[in-house]
Order: sequence, then C-alpha cells, then structure tokens
Amino acid sequence: MEQRIVYLSSAYLAPISWFSKLLTYDKVIIEQYDHYIKQTYRNRCNIAGPGGVLPLSIPTVKPVSLKCSMKDIEISDHGNWRHLHWNAIESAYNSTPFFEYYKDDFRPFYEKKYHYLLDFNEELCRLICELIDITPHIERSIEYKTTFDSNEYDYREIIHPKKDFREADPSFMPRPYYQVFESKHGFLPNLSIIDLLFNMGPESLLVLVKR
Repeated sequence: MEQRIVYLSSAYLAPISWFSKLLTYDKVIIEQYDHYIKQTYRNRCNIAGPGGVLPLSIPTVKPVSLKCSMKDIEISDHGNWRHLHWNAIESAYNSTPFFEYYKDDFRPFYEKKYHYLLDFNEELCRLICELIDITPHIERSIEYKTTFDSNEYDYREIIHPKKDFREADPSFMPRPYYQVFESKHGFLPNLSIIDLLFNMGPESLLVLVKR
C-alpha cells in the first residue's frame, strides 16, 4: 500500500489539528524552504488563559530578504519573550491536573537560547511526541514542492491561525476534553497541543485518536 505523506509548516507548540496529522499520515514532511511569513503558527501558538484565548508570539530577527527561507529565520531576544511566555504558560496552566507533572520538561526551552526558530520548534515537537507517546515518521523537506502526487497532502498554509479550521480543514473534527476555564469560556477548540497535554495528561492520545 502506498505511503500517505503530509506536508506541514513548522509550528511553535502547534495546534491540535497539526498534531492530528502526525497520527493520520504515514510520513510527515516539515517544510523548511517556504518563505517565512509572520502571524502564522510558525512563531505563534494559542493557549487558554483566564481571559480566554491568549496568543503567544516568538519575536524573530528581521530577515535580510522578504524571500528568506524558514530554515534561516533566527529567534530574537527582543522583549524578554522567553520569560513572558513561560510566565503566561505557568499562569494559564498551573491549576491544570498535569502541569506540575510536565513543567520541568518544558521549562528548559525557556531558559536555553536557540538560534534558529526551526530548531526550537522541532525540539519542542520531539518532546511533545515523546510525552504523548507517539512516534511519527518526521523529516524536513529537501526542496519546496508546488505539485504533489496523489498520495501527498499539502497542509502547509491550511493550518493557519487566521483561518477557521472548520472551513479550511473539514477533515479535522475536534473532540471536546476537560479544560480548566471551560465553565467561564466554554470549550475552546484547536488550541496549542500543550492545552490538551496539561489538562488531560496521558489521555491526550485518546483525544487525538478519537478526534
């Protein structure tokens, strides 16, 4: 049987729809030759804070060219973002059932300086896969493809914070799970994978599988 291959953009603490693709396809290609675009999941994630959805964005060094590849995008130290992101994550999730259990796995990412955004995202993804207990076959792209075979699926620009996943990706059907602030805001679908992990712990995989 032919392998089903999905193409995804790199993502910072990617949303649940992104991680669902890791379970749906036989092989995952993370795009590294796309032109970097701001206000995408490449440097941004959405978490659930006391006030509702809270976006967190990693500042990047302004590229020399507008056509700079994702693989060359450098992380900026501007605005003490590591401290701010970790404080926001801790504030949002310290009352969840599993934050104490996982926090020491995530904290080092906000203490160590990574040079390239792609490397930072990749290492975080590797950790999350380990914690959820999945072993997807993930590779980086070797070129930027614009045409695809019948067994290849392009989600690089479909999974996007500015697009309604219900319309852009109808194959993804989020399954509700326990959220700390649900009584205040209702269930918030397709947040960062850490929202699922900190709320559901080892049961995160069951939610992903039954999406």
